[in-house]
Amino acid sequence: MDSSKQIKTGVILSYLTLALSNIIALVYTPFMLRMMGQSEYGLYSLVASVVAYLTIMDFGFGNAIVRYTAKYRAESKQNEQYYLFGMFFVIYIIIGLIAFCLGIGLYNHTDLLFSKSLSAEELEKVRIMTFLMVLNIAITFPLSIFPAIITAYENFIFHKVINLIRILLQPCLMIPLLLMGYKAIGMVVLTTILNIGTLVVYCWYCFSHLRIKLLFSKFDRSLLKEISIYSFYVFLTILVDRAFWSTGQFILGMLQGSKDVAIYSLVVQLCNYYMAFSLAISGVFLPKMTQLVTEGKSMREISSLFIKIGRIQYIILGYILFGFILFGKDFIFYWAGNGYEKVYPLTVLLMIPQTIPLIQNIGISVLQAQNRQRFRSFLNVTIAIISIFIGYHLTQAYGIIGCALSTSLALLIGHGFILNWYYLTKIHLEIITFWKQIIHLSIPFIISCLFIFFVSIIFTSNNLIFLVGKMILYTVLCFTFFWSWGFNSFEKSQIITPLLRIKTKLRI
Repeated sequence: MDSSKQIKTGVILSYLTLALSNIIALVYTPFMLRMMGQSEYGLYSLVASVVAYLTIMDFGFGNAIVRYTAKYRAESKQNEQYYLFGMFFVIYIIIGLIAFCLGIGLYNHTDLLFSKSLSAEELEKVRIMTFLMVLNIAITFPLSIFPAIITAYENFIFHKVINLIRILLQPCLMIPLLLMGYKAIGMVVLTTILNIGTLVVYCWYCFSHLRIKLLFSKFDRSLLKEISIYSFYVFLTILVDRAFWSTGQFILGMLQGSKDVAIYSLVVQLCNYYMAFSLAISGVFLPKMTQLVTEGKSMREISSLFIKIGRIQYIILGYILFGFILFGKDFIFYWAGNGYEKVYPLTVLLMIPQTIPLIQNIGISVLQAQNRQRFRSFLNVTIAIISIFIGYHLTQAYGIIGCALSTSLALLIGHGFILNWYYLTKIHLEIITFWKQIIHLSIPFIISCLFIFFVSIIFTSNNLIFLVGKMILYTVLCFTFFWSWGFNSFEKSQIITPLLRIKTKLRI
């Protein structure tokens, strides 16, 4: 299958995966929360957020593998690819060993970190889960080279199908474990097995189908230096992501306890679902963007792709954002149950500024392809450090609301204002045109929301059937308004063409 079909099918599979993930989350998460309890779920989330810091030891090399493999493929340099794979396999083994040692240090100091907010029984569970998650990460590092290779080869279909199978397997296997009484620790064990198993399948595919080799006879120090410079800024981006989405739970674990961690973890989970809808598109475009830059394409052509993808991302994310503002409070009540009322306002507080980088994340691919991500990386580090410092003090003063507020302000200032200025003045992307189109696309959402708002005033029922009815009406209104004067010809074609193909096949 050619590259364009792989990309298109990869995007379709990404959204199929997201759809199934969200359907599973709607059904499985409420069951899990009730079976585990708020405290147990909070412990699991706390350990996951703390141990996740070890994953930054990837140092951005995974992204570099994608970029440099795509570059070598465009230049028809096959052996250079194999030396690249061999070099990074060795590097990842070393990183995995270092991560394991650091994780053991974390395991031995859990009392020091959380003894003020957790009971002795909770601390013991934290220690067990920490060890299991550290072991998972140590094994994962050497194997993580293989999904990066599959992405670089633009074999998105296999990658997405295996990920889809994994998503389906986890709740199917976890539900019996929960019914048998296994809670947080059982979830960690199952996640570890599925994670390692998936990576082993990727490894098999790379050797048996892509026919790659790992060559170790040539360790190119100059190449490693070049890649390290490139990866350093990607690493800073990963570090910032961890600071934004994991530090809040860590601070709450130290200052407030497991119940607030459970609430904030659901907020982060919802924001991650939201983020995934954007990454499903942009994630498959780094090889394409690298190719455009390597071939010396004009910034007008690159800006055109930036705006095209940004529009599609905003149509999808705007539908979710405005829909969540309308229905999120009732949704949280039916989905998570009592004790999670704060999830709704905290999620809205984060989702609004989060939308800005999510509809522009193809811009990150532009920076990476041009090897010009230095400014963004240092900006994010600066904002993250300030956010952590302010967040700690706001959490002490205002609890969980202060924790979310610091992250929201950091996203708005860093990505909303400063980074857009950089895109406009230094990269010369057509940012003004981009935002004009985003404002135009917002009008159908606003009109739809106003209509639903007046319907809610007239009909005050809050039962589940009426809520679903309003969601359906909101969807119909959004699609109608967008089809009338929101979608451009390209976006309409993305809907019409698959329908015509289905119609043709049905006739056959």
